[in-house]
Amino acid sequence: MDTKSALHMAYTGEAKAALRLKVYAEKAEREGYAQMAKLFRVIAFSEEIHGSRALRLLREVKSTEENLAASFESETHVADVAYDQFVKQAEAEGNKAAVLHFSQSRDVEEIHAKLYKEAMNHFMEEREAAYCVCKVCGYVADGVLPETCPVCNADKEQFVKFD
Repeated sequence: MDTKSALHMAYTGEAKAALRLKVYAEKAEREGYAQMAKLFRVIAFSEEIHGSRALRLLREVKSTEENLAASFESETHVADVAYDQFVKQAEAEGNKAAVLHFSQSRDVEEIHAKLYKEAMNHFMEEREAAYCVCKVCGYVADGVLPETCPVCNADKEQFVKFD
C-alpha cells in the first residue's frame, strides 16, 4: 500500500468514527449519561481533526469554486448511481426499511446537488441564504421552512435552522 492509499483509508476511518461517536453521544444523552455523551463528542471532534489533516495531505481541499464543483459531482453520482443500486438490492431482499432509507437519502442527495449547482451559478454573488435541515431524513430547505418535510413528511418542529 502506498502513502496516498493509507491517507485515504485514514481519512475514511476517521470520518466514520466521528459520525459514529456523534450518534453514540446522542444515544448516551437520551439515556441520561451526560458525561459519556460529552466524552463521545470530544473524541468525535478529535477524530474530525485527524480526518481533516489526512484530507489536506491528500490535497483534496482546493478553492471554494473547485470544492463546489467536486461536491456537486459527488452528490450527483451518489444519487444517480449508488443509491439507485442500494434501493434495488434492498427491494430484491424485501427489506422495506432499507428501501425507505435509501430512497429518501437518494432524494435528499439530489436536493444537495441542486443546492450546490445553485451556489455554483451564483458563486460570485455570495447570496445570503438560510437553510433548514430535517433531522429525520436530512432534507435541506433553502430559505423557507416547510410545514412538513417533502421527503419524509416530518413536521417543521423536526427541522434545524442554519442562518
